[in-house]
Amino acid sequence: MPKTTTDNRPEFKPGNFGAASIDIVSKMHMAAVNPACTDVAVRSFGTFTQDLHDLADWFKACGVTSVAMESTGVYWIPVYEILEQRGFEVILVNARFAKNVPGRKTDVSDAAWLRQLHSYGLLRGSFRPDAEIATLRAYLRQRERLVEYAAAHIQHMQKAVMEMNLQLHHVVSDITGATGMRIIRAIVAGERNPDVLATYRDVRCHSSAETIRAALVGNDRDEHVFALSQSRRLFDVCQAKMLDCDRKLEVHSCIEQQRGKAGRKAIQATHQDQAGQHTYLRC
Repeated sequence: MPKTTTDNRPEFKPGNFGAASIDIVSKMHMAAVNPACTDVAVRSFGTFTQDLHDLADWFKACGVTSVAMESTGVYWIPVYEILEQRGFEVILVNARFAKNVPGRKTDVSDAAWLRQLHSYGLLRGSFRPDAEIATLRAYLRQRERLVEYAAAHIQHMQKAVMEMNLQLHHVVSDITGATGMRIIRAIVAGERNPDVLATYRDVRCHSSAETIRAALVGNDRDEHVFALSQSRRLFDVCQAKMLDCDRKLEVHSCIEQQRGKAGRKAIQATHQDQAGQHTYLRC
């Protein structure tokens, strides 16, 4: 039976000769470029900022135009931002896309194999928003973390109040509401008289002043008041930091709106110029 030949199949050739790759870890980055560009195609770089600029300089010297990175955690972010600022096209590759390749046992072969796949155009980059959207997302994520921290401190305040046998959470719907926080701040400031504490009831509170007064007769041990005081302070700090995030988001939104208006005005001006040119040509 005659053997089947594969000579007529098209040869698989790299299409991106300016491709490079970086295998990113916590203490060292292994970078690879086209072997035809330099004698040493794979080099290691540190993680300091100057090391990252040296990496970008080496890429420039080797004629690199596009870089593929494989990373876990957040180690890739400084590299990505610096290379993007230096004018490189950068993509972040999901590690599972280049996994389980036989023979890759070291970081050196990982980087070289990643570069080869990138040169063939076989790697798909993870989604990375524009710089403005990334900034907005960073502010939002920071605010989300602060909300989580504040929620933990609310639980700590509620625990301290329960240990004092103050049934505040049974007479108000939210201990961080108007009535709850007034009473907590008064307790931290040293007030212990239930009659006085009940006067801090907000007019919108469904529980009566008598009910609140009965709920605020408790066991005022110093260690519980101390825990309540610290939790309340940490909660206030989180609230203040969330306001800082809100201000940043507001400023960023205003800037984006101004840019959007400027862009729309430029488009309108372009359309008007084009309309004027068409009118001139018709005349």
